[in-house]
Amino acid sequence: ASRKKIAKFIGARTEKEVIFTRNATESINLVARSWGDANIQSGDVIVLTHLEHHSNIVPWQQLAERTGAIIKWIPLDEETRLDLRNINEILKGAKVLAFTAASNVTGTITQVKELVEMARLAGAISVVDACQYVPHLKLDVADWNADFVAFSAHKMLGPTGFGILWGREELLNSMEPFLGGGSMIEEVTLD
Repeated sequence: ASRKKIAKFIGARTEKEVIFTRNATESINLVARSWGDANIQSGDVIVLTHLEHHSNIVPWQQLAERTGAIIKWIPLDEETRLDLRNINEILKGAKVLAFTAASNVTGTITQVKELVEMARLAGAISVVDACQYVPHLKLDVADWNADFVAFSAHKMLGPTGFGILWGREELLNSMEPFLGGGSMIEEVTLD
């Protein structure tokens, strides 16, 4: 029932696209580990912005270190907005564009739909950190058309230790499990 309520709250097609995590940090790490380890190779490009919280930097840096991927950055203009003048060059070879919907430092709100479309045209998935966005503005994942969106309950006056990862069902189904253990696999043997 909780998944259905959250799916409705964020405009998801189905509750199967709603994953419970401890926070947005874990959600982003889940994508970097499970999707990233299977899809990112040496020389691939991961694009981040100068607006990112450490939670949306470090997991991608670790992925780049593990795989030999390259990180490129979208800079800011003098008004702390994303400077998209060279975006086509920055997105060349990109497999991931990970960015915040709203900065926790400057309050800058990014052009999510435009960035998602740019990522898609470049052949990259989009991972949106919506932590600062969700408490203030309506989140509609269908409208954004992103691939993954992460946020934490405590940013919305909810409990700490509770986060959401929304992902496209087909992407989630293609990913290997991030963690293993009880109640996750139908049959476990000694082999």
